[in-house]
Amino acid sequence: MTQMMLSELTTAAVGGPAGNYVVAGTEAEIIEAVRSADAAGEKLLIIGGGSNLLVSDDGYPGTVLKIASEGLKVTAEDSCGGVSVVVQAGHNWDALVEHSVLHAWSGLEALSGIPGATGATPVQNVGAYGADVSQTITAVRTWDRERNAVQTFTSSELKFGYRDSILKQTTVEGSPRYVVLTVEFQLPLGRMSAPIRYAELARVLGVEAGKRAYANDVRREVLRLRASKGMVLDPADRDTYSTGSFFTNPIVPAAVADGLPENAPRYPAGADGLVKLSAAWLIDHAGFGKGFGIEPGSVSGGRASLSTKHTLAITNRGSASAADMVAVARAVRAGVVERFGIELHPEPLLIGVAL
Repeated sequence: MTQMMLSELTTAAVGGPAGNYVVAGTEAEIIEAVRSADAAGEKLLIIGGGSNLLVSDDGYPGTVLKIASEGLKVTAEDSCGGVSVVVQAGHNWDALVEHSVLHAWSGLEALSGIPGATGATPVQNVGAYGADVSQTITAVRTWDRERNAVQTFTSSELKFGYRDSILKQTTVEGSPRYVVLTVEFQLPLGRMSAPIRYAELARVLGVEAGKRAYANDVRREVLRLRASKGMVLDPADRDTYSTGSFFTNPIVPAAVADGLPENAPRYPAGADGLVKLSAAWLIDHAGFGKGFGIEPGSVSGGRASLSTKHTLAITNRGSASAADMVAVARAVRAGVVERFGIELHPEPLLIGVAL
């Protein structure tokens, strides 16, 4: 029997064979597949859209479970509370965002164009352009592999942080304790967006930061901005063969930020005077410009490189291996440490590889 290659299941298009490949199209099938793998003592890797995984060229020796459940159900709707919608874990995320805009459900529009499945969004509190899913998620229903039972988390119980949650904290090498079954969102009714928190987006929309715009205009501009940075999947564009942003924006003490040049972007990051920096700025100003690695004699032999549109993405130029992409990441991370003394941390899950 031909083995499924992880390169066929991930947006970076790298990764070796799956030991055992299972597709689950319903909640019952997801639970059954997880229980079967656990009963057999097999390692378990969960895949939705495959947009946040960098998997070893050796593949994955256990069970790779593709979450393919789809559909959404409105459970409540009124002019005061808005709409409550429960979405299956395998439902395409951008299809949900488009549906919300078309039905005048406000709050998801700034998250347009992000690849992957809805069930993955609460795991790392997916966000972009000043918005993240913690602002609209009310509950996540999961299968708890330790208790062998369904476990529902409320928003506060999920312990959301920057690209973080209790779901991520309890995941080891892509194998979660809690397997997401459904995600529930509470969205206000109306054709206006949530307040625009991202300066670049506010500028192109012609509104002040903190003000609202028509949600369909927000979606259009976000898709345009993401496409200009190679962040909307396009089979004809090698810059989109990536895991998206490879490094998270570092959060550092104010004293560390004060040591950077005055023009280095910095943003308040909550309590204790912490500051969020721009990973893209650090990479660029450490000497790694767009397209770094694309030269044949480079660390990756030209097979992988930083995107030619955006320094945060590491891209497969057509024949890259996971090792090639890791080589670029290592070079960039080491260069930023050498130049600024700040260590960048990967955003995607690294399976069988390490920086």
